[in-house]
Amino acid sequence: MTPGTVRIERAPDGVWVIAPDDAPSVLDDAAGIHVAVLEVLGGHLSWSVLADHTVPVAVLDDVASAQNWVWAVFGEEVALAVAAGSGRGVTVEPARPRVAAGARRLAYAHWAARWWPASTIDAIPPLDEGLLNGEIATLVEVCDLLVDGDDAVVPTGPALADRPRRADDYALAAGAAVATLPSTLVLARGTTGSDWRRYPPGLVDASEDAVSWEVVRAAGNTTVRVSVVAAPGLSEPMPAHVRPHALIGAASGTADVVLQLSGDVWSGESAAPPGSESGVSVDVHLPGFGVTGQADDGGPEARERVRALVRRRLRRASETAADDGPDAPLLAEIAAAASDSDF
Repeated sequence: MTPGTVRIERAPDGVWVIAPDDAPSVLDDAAGIHVAVLEVLGGHLSWSVLADHTVPVAVLDDVASAQNWVWAVFGEEVALAVAAGSGRGVTVEPARPRVAAGARRLAYAHWAARWWPASTIDAIPPLDEGLLNGEIATLVEVCDLLVDGDDAVVPTGPALADRPRRADDYALAAGAAVATLPSTLVLARGTTGSDWRRYPPGLVDASEDAVSWEVVRAAGNTTVRVSVVAAPGLSEPMPAHVRPHALIGAASGTADVVLQLSGDVWSGESAAPPGSESGVSVDVHLPGFGVTGQADDGGPEARERVRALVRRRLRRASETAADDGPDAPLLAEIAAAASDSDF
C-alpha cells in the first residue's frame, strides 16, 4: 500500500482496525516508547513519532461512535469502507485536514509530556509544563469532534520536576557512584541507562550514563552502591511513594534498594547478592508502575532514536524562520530550545 492508503479489517478480538502497513497500534503486545496514542470516541488513534507518514492507526471498539469523526480524519472513502466492513488500499483524504493534523499534534504533545528525555548529562532541557499544558488545552478544542476520555482533559497539578537547572550548576562525575575510601577494595563498577517505561517522568535523568554502580569490599563485607542522576530540576522533599528503587541483579541473587534523593542524585546501597563480584545489573523502577516489555520497545537503541528525534526538533525550534507546518515545534519546545545554551 502507498503511504496515503489504509487497510480496514476486523481483528480477532472483535475490534475494527484502520491501518497503514507496519504501524504501531494499541493492540500490540508491548507499547514502544516511540508510540503516541490518542483516546478518541469509540477507540484509539496511534502514530509512531519516529515515522514520516502522518496517517494513524485507528482501533475501534465502537464503530457507530467513531463514525462521527472517521470521515474528518481519514476521509469519506474510508468512512464508507468502515461502514461496509472491509477494504484494502483505501485512499486517505481527510475531510477536515486541520482536525486530522491537530489530532496528531495533540497525540505528540501527550507523548512529549510522558517520554521527553530530559537530561542534564545529555544537555536535553526539560519542557515547560505550563506551556505544554496550555498547548494541549488549545489542541483539545481543535479536536473536540473526536477526542475523548483522559486525553480530552487538560493535565493539571505540579510536575515532579518544577524548576530549570543549568548543566554546570553542579559537578557530575558520571560513572563514580559513591566516593570510595582508601581502605575500600572496588571489585566491579559500571555505568548504564534505565528503562523509561519503569517509572513516571520527572524522576530520573534520561541519559544512558545516568546510572552508576560499584561493588566494594570493606571490613569483611561486600556492598553494592548505586547512584542515579535525578531528572533536571527535581528537588526535595520527595514523597515516599514516588521514590524509585534499584533492583540489583547478580549471578546468583538479587537485592532491592530504595533510593534516597540528596541534591541531584538518587543513591542507595545494599549487601551484595551472591555473584556480585563479577558485576551486576541495575533496574531502576517505581514499584507498581509500568510494565516490563521487549527490549526493542524500550532498550538503549530505541531510547537513542528518541533522543535523536528530540535533538532534531530542538534544532528546528531554534530556527528563526516562521514554521507553521503540521509538525512545527510545540511552544514548550521553542522555549526549551531558547534555554538550551543556558542549560
